[in-house]
Amino acid sequence: MRINEPNRVGMINAYNKTANNQVSKSGKIPMGKDEVNISTEALEMQRQIEDANAPQRREKVEQLKKQVEEGTYRVPSERIADKLLSFWKKQ
Repeated sequence: MRINEPNRVGMINAYNKTANNQVSKSGKIPMGKDEVNISTEALEMQRQIEDANAPQRREKVEQLKKQVEEGTYRVPSERIADKLLSFWKKQ
């Protein structure tokens, strides 16, 4: 049996060079940063939607919180049954 180049130093050196390039001086692998950019148009649309619904929504949420705290919040069983039926009919 013939073995060519039993001391394959060249391959080991190539591996070491690539491993050293990935690690910075601090010993950590450099990572890129994730970034999210939202257009000014999208921000304006979001602000308009929040402004339009804010007073009524806050009032409704406060009423519901008060009812839950007092124990007077009730959901009609017919509404629950209707939602369950519509959910199961979709599937």
